[in-house]
Amino acid sequence: MSLFDAALENLICRHGRQPRTPYRNQHSERQMKKKIQFGLPDSKVPSDWAIEADGILYTVQWACLPDGTCAKGGIAEQTKVTLDNLKRALEAAGGSIDDVVQIQVYLTDASNFKAMNEVYAGYFKSPYPNRASLVAGNLIPGGLIEIVAQAHIGISSPID
Repeated sequence: MSLFDAALENLICRHGRQPRTPYRNQHSERQMKKKIQFGLPDSKVPSDWAIEADGILYTVQWACLPDGTCAKGGIAEQTKVTLDNLKRALEAAGGSIDDVVQIQVYLTDASNFKAMNEVYAGYFKSPYPNRASLVAGNLIPGGLIEIVAQAHIGISSPID
């Protein structure tokens, strides 16, 4: 029995379910990460919207519309579009908004925190993701918010 097979058997015994199979490329080699597509255009910079690796989704979102432009409107509207994009990325990866474990919220203006938080509260329930909110001077042109999130969409250990 290989070391991988022994570890897999150990996981099945401890958790009562089989972990997700790692992604394989055409040569059956394990792939460390997978790009998640969910309807937004490819980025114009060397970055992807969402990447899954070993059951963790890493994603960055802003108020991007399907045509690649930034949503108009104030912080409430841009927060809604940004969180809707996050939700779609999670669903495309096989997860949900409840799988988010950590978020960093970047705002261009600290005075937008209250309005952002009012919209944000409608998307999450307890236990809430760990969160940091920061003021950043330069986001995308016209953007008032950017969110970086990590979500655990693979197998979790049972909660005691």
